[in-house]
Amino acid sequence: MSLEVASTVVRLTRSSSFTHSHPKALKPFDSGEIKILLLENVNQRGISLLEKEGYQVESIKKALPEDVLIEKIRDVHAIGIRSKTKLTKKVIQEAKKLLVIGCFCIGTNQVDLEAAANRGIAVFNSPFSNSRSVAELIIAEIISLSRQLGDRNIELHQGNWNKVSSQCYEIRGKTLGIVGYGHIGSQLSVLAEAMGMTVFFHDIIQLMPMGTAKQVNTLYELLERSDFVSLHVPETEETKNMIGEEEIARMKKGSYLINASRGTIVQIPPLIKALQNGHLLGAAIDVFPKEPASNGQFYNNELNSWTSDLLACKNVILTPHIGGSTEEAQYMIGAEVGAAIIKYINCGTSIGAVNFPEIDLRAIQDTDKTIRLLFCHYNVPGVLREINEILSDHNVDKQYSDSRDKQLKQSSKSFLFYIHHKTD
Repeated sequence: MSLEVASTVVRLTRSSSFTHSHPKALKPFDSGEIKILLLENVNQRGISLLEKEGYQVESIKKALPEDVLIEKIRDVHAIGIRSKTKLTKKVIQEAKKLLVIGCFCIGTNQVDLEAAANRGIAVFNSPFSNSRSVAELIIAEIISLSRQLGDRNIELHQGNWNKVSSQCYEIRGKTLGIVGYGHIGSQLSVLAEAMGMTVFFHDIIQLMPMGTAKQVNTLYELLERSDFVSLHVPETEETKNMIGEEEIARMKKGSYLINASRGTIVQIPPLIKALQNGHLLGAAIDVFPKEPASNGQFYNNELNSWTSDLLACKNVILTPHIGGSTEEAQYMIGAEVGAAIIKYINCGTSIGAVNFPEIDLRAIQDTDKTIRLLFCHYNVPGVLREINEILSDHNVDKQYSDSRDKQLKQSSKSFLFYIHHKTD
């Protein structure tokens, strides 16, 4: 069965005389009663937007241990996180008041989306705001790998002057293969062509190329033709471990691999082997299968058993998941996700939710004695009939309904909250 969201505007009485009306955001209760918890140093732009609404906002710079998170989440109506906080089913089940989750990042794999939907909790993210930042990082890494800048930098910091040109190349005239031609992949494509590179890309759907880029039919064709391979795919069952021993063997000898997508996409041991035997001349890795929960001296073999072997490889650029970590990107993410949370709390608008039916609910006209009900339920026979029977004594001005196709388990609890207007 699918999850359905129904919104109904009920007019209890009508004024006998005409009065001028204007749009007004109608809230479920006083703004000051809304409690929001923001973790992992959410950008100040997002904090300011939420505080401006009058919400109670608590901002914490780090992710919280699960037991502390559970204690905190029990009393909040909204929570904002980035990539390190794990909102598992266990945590979500303790969130008795939670209405909405804001992921101030691209991915949502750190949230149990099904568990959230089952409890009527909408989840929002910012899938495009850091696209330019990631694309620019990849260009920097392509140049750095091609000129072995990482190794030369380390050597000189250690006092070793090592001026060499062997296996150092211009990127002009080289071929870049992009796996995943979404917002990041397509921006990277434009930047790479401007640097004189030839661009091929592979995606699971047919897409309009930017510039003179060409789409290839198979991943193997892209791997065999590219001097640089850059990965830009989401984490799904189909993309987990998609680059392993066989795929790396298909890459051109002397090529480079770059991963700034998700840590589960590349199998690291075969990559290390290819770097050690010279099949690949270098790699840049920004994401890892397991990542520390906070900054500090945590990148070691206890985290991933192969860490020391990877650190020993030549011409390998390792960065701590900073693809979207620019002031510009974080500002835009704060603005986008902050606005989505506000629209959902104030108006019930679910546009952009990743686990919820999307309904665009605008502000109600400022008329006396008008209420809005947002009711989340499973799309099963009889529910809408029961709702309409309850409201049958009142004038229903508008009614919206939408549902998701994703199969969800039956929940014994429904979710209902009112958006109402207090008369002066």
